[in-house]
Amino acid sequence: MKKTIIITVSILLVGLIFFRLKSNRDKINAKQEVSTDLNYVNVTAAKVQSMSIDQYLSLVGSLAAYVEVEISSEIQGTVTSVKTKLGQQVSKNSVIATIDDRIKKLNVNSAKIDLDKKQKDYERYKNLFAGGTTTQQELDNARVDYENAAIKLEQAKKELSDATIVSPLGGIITEKRVEDGTYVNVGSPIVSIVDISKLKVKLNVSETNIYQLNVGDTTEITASVYPGITFNGNISFISPKGDDSHNYQVEIVIANSADHPLKAGTFVKVKIKLPSKGKSLYIPRETLQGSISEAKVYLVKGDKAVLQPVTIGNSNNDFLEVTTGLKEGDEVVASGFVNLEDGKAIKVNQ
Repeated sequence: MKKTIIITVSILLVGLIFFRLKSNRDKINAKQEVSTDLNYVNVTAAKVQSMSIDQYLSLVGSLAAYVEVEISSEIQGTVTSVKTKLGQQVSKNSVIATIDDRIKKLNVNSAKIDLDKKQKDYERYKNLFAGGTTTQQELDNARVDYENAAIKLEQAKKELSDATIVSPLGGIITEKRVEDGTYVNVGSPIVSIVDISKLKVKLNVSETNIYQLNVGDTTEITASVYPGITFNGNISFISPKGDDSHNYQVEIVIANSADHPLKAGTFVKVKIKLPSKGKSLYIPRETLQGSISEAKVYLVKGDKAVLQPVTIGNSNNDFLEVTTGLKEGDEVVASGFVNLEDGKAIKVNQ
């Protein structure tokens, strides 16, 4: 009997607890539920405006050195001295390396001696010809020998000059291919130099936008490595030929900054201001329903929201140009899209 009473009491306690939990759950759910059976939806609206806004083309590219060259040897021989090191800033015409020039100097001296002899022979034949004791052919041969000797001297001087390798531009050494004692041939690379006093940004621009750009147009350039800093650049080149995807190469030149120096290879964002088109109809971007290609908006008609197809033209971060589907002064729903559907009754909050 005692056992039966305990079981009964336990069952009653469990039932009471279950009832209390269910009651509490129903109360919580009741607070969280949002009625979807309202006769109307509260919304805010924005007017379709006729205005002129600045249009910008935003693209991403990477920086490249303004000039990058690989300096090679123009003669063969043993490198006697390398005058530079990696990362060194060099000026134009500064000595990069030297090649053993002892034979080259001897060749120059020999060519000078030969030229001096050929010049004297030529002068002598001119005198003989004037006196009628030699022929025109012999005089011509002496002149040719003299001219060939002069050419050989210039060649010898050029080879001697080439033994001293100089930089054709100012820049930074980025690669060093030889050391003292290295034997090089004609065309052997010595060093690579980049000039980043100015930098280039290479971009691909679509056919839709390329006709709005011109050489000389100014641009704004930003890099994540310098938050809040803007660099100014100018379009220096627009390709007259597009690729198979109808994209056109564009190059922008910017001056490097001493306060915020940039490096080649850095990713940057480029903003180019496009020519003004005058006034057009615009709507706030947040009113758009669907994609740009299949754009729609909720048009306020009396106390109802009517889903209206529109055609979108240019845009910026805040506004979209509407080319068809709306007229100036129309109102479109800007917020309150939850539970909103075509033909739904609405109340526009001011």
